[in-house]
Amino acid sequence: MYIRELFEKKTVFSFEVFPPKKTSPVEVVYNTLDELHDLKPDFISVTFSAGGSGNGQYACEIASRIKSKGIEPMIHLPCINYSASEISDTLDEIKKRGIENILALRGDINPDIPPKRDFLHASDLIEYINTKGNFDIAGACYPECHPDAGDIEEDVLNLKKKVDAGADHLISQLFFDNSSFYEFLWKARAAGINVPIEAGIMPVVNKRQIERMVTTCGASLPKKFVKIMSRFGDDPDALRDAGIAYAVNQIVDLVASGVDGIHLYTMNNAYVARKISEAVSGIIGA
Repeated sequence: MYIRELFEKKTVFSFEVFPPKKTSPVEVVYNTLDELHDLKPDFISVTFSAGGSGNGQYACEIASRIKSKGIEPMIHLPCINYSASEISDTLDEIKKRGIENILALRGDINPDIPPKRDFLHASDLIEYINTKGNFDIAGACYPECHPDAGDIEEDVLNLKKKVDAGADHLISQLFFDNSSFYEFLWKARAAGINVPIEAGIMPVVNKRQIERMVTTCGASLPKKFVKIMSRFGDDPDALRDAGIAYAVNQIVDLVASGVDGIHLYTMNNAYVARKISEAVSGIIGA
């Protein structure tokens, strides 16, 4: 099933997982997948190395496992460190495994790996994928501006290029302030971006996680969130529960405001995904 079809029926609720490092067997993520399967998300996306970690094959195997369990997989496909021939081979493998949904990404630039020149932007990859078969293609968006963009207006114009190239829907980077997402959404719609946009939510369950994600994604921290970190940062169980509660409150507000979907960055933590899923099950699709 093409994921774009789901948005016509309901508020979409999806998860993201990532493969193990290349030094670990792929089986380590299968128990997590089994638990996530029981939560019956609309789809599960699987990250794919932008180059260097060697987990691309794992990503295909995990996506196949998800599909075999009756849930639609979406495989991430970064392009900055891959040639056109390598991307073509990967698309052939994806198609062979019966996977129909792709999240097309530029990918993070690794200073230790010179980027290849076939695809400099995600819009280039989206256009190329559309010549290689009938896939459902998602794109990424940044509610608080892509780190490489000069400002949010420039970033929205670049996002429009992804949609014009053929992106069927979008998934946002994580954010902690819903007002930032609503402001971004208004600007995107004003620019003529009318495809469904899922809100990316990451429950923060440890202090190191938030420090790393804020550095890489540039997400701002509302005062309410900072208070939670200050009060519970040294108590792992309390911070986990507070992080779950904060994410649930975000989701309730977003769904009440008519968001197209919620994409939960699970960090392969089935316990947290379950707690959030149980808390919002009555409002998703209500």
